[in-house]
Amino acid sequence: MTAGGKGSGDGDGWEEEVAQWDEEVSEWEAEDPDLAPEESGRVPKVIAAGHINWDVTIHVDRLPEPDGETRIDRLEQSGGGSAANVAVGLVDLGGRSVVYGSVGGDESGALALRELASAGVDPGQVLVDADEPTSVKYVIVDGGGELLMLANDGANESFTAAGLDRDVLTAADHLHLTGQQPETAAALATAAGEAGATRSFDPGRRVGDREFDAALHAVDVLFLNDREADALADSTDIDPWEPADRVVAIKLGSEGATIRTPHGDVSHPGFDVDPVDTAGAGDAFAAGFLGAALRELAIVDGGFSHDPRDYQVPLLVGNACGAIAAETVTARATLSWDRIRETMGESPESDLLIEVRA
Repeated sequence: MTAGGKGSGDGDGWEEEVAQWDEEVSEWEAEDPDLAPEESGRVPKVIAAGHINWDVTIHVDRLPEPDGETRIDRLEQSGGGSAANVAVGLVDLGGRSVVYGSVGGDESGALALRELASAGVDPGQVLVDADEPTSVKYVIVDGGGELLMLANDGANESFTAAGLDRDVLTAADHLHLTGQQPETAAALATAAGEAGATRSFDPGRRVGDREFDAALHAVDVLFLNDREADALADSTDIDPWEPADRVVAIKLGSEGATIRTPHGDVSHPGFDVDPVDTAGAGDAFAAGFLGAALRELAIVDGGFSHDPRDYQVPLLVGNACGAIAAETVTARATLSWDRIRETMGESPESDLLIEVRA
């Protein structure tokens, strides 16, 4: 991509800077960096705001044709929802997280909250809407790991920005938004910015159909898959592939991911795994990326860095977490730094395939 911002248009000076980047990347790869953060390092507090579900995951050999039938090979129930999944993943990686969303006043809601608390997530801000059922998502997974999802909205978006305790928001280092009402996302992003927190947003598959413009423009980092990136480029003035003023993490499925910044991009092809269930893989990627990036003040001090070299470790960690999730039966993967290193150890050559472009 063409570089923007600092250094662009400086002719030979810019070429020298790019050459220096290449040299630094080579040195970094040769060092075999330890991805796990120092135990004594910064432990950021994150609020993950958005959907909290109860998931029913059904595994079949193949999806039936219309008016057809297929046998259930395995059925699992677990907590789900993008905000909840990211919150749990961050705690798994040694972080602190608060989840903000809404559930119904039913057994499914009680189960979802109990599971979050057991995982070490603070669910104290969750709204319980007694008039609506908890959103239950039925995830049907075929033998190749492909998905079919059925869901009710229920109480999923009953919460509003006004319901979040401002002291909790002020104490947070970062706000991560997932699917929710556009006005709620915009208000939360604005309030977090005023409180001095960095902000990220994973709007999900409905990004092209909902009026998320205000929230999209208010955040530092966007998480999208390639289809969502194209939909966003078609429906707004934001080009995720060539961002002007933010960082965009674009998930490419089996081909890994690319981190786009105004000053260049960094890409990694991912890890070779046999997927059994890709539900939640994007949430695991976000948890891994944020879990690595937010601990580094050099990346997040004053807002997220636009230097693509800063995202080599967060990208590797995010891809490893996504791979772990793809090999997990439900959307809620158990993450750890040991599992991340093990995943990377199975494909050591992938450590050397990071590409930084300016």
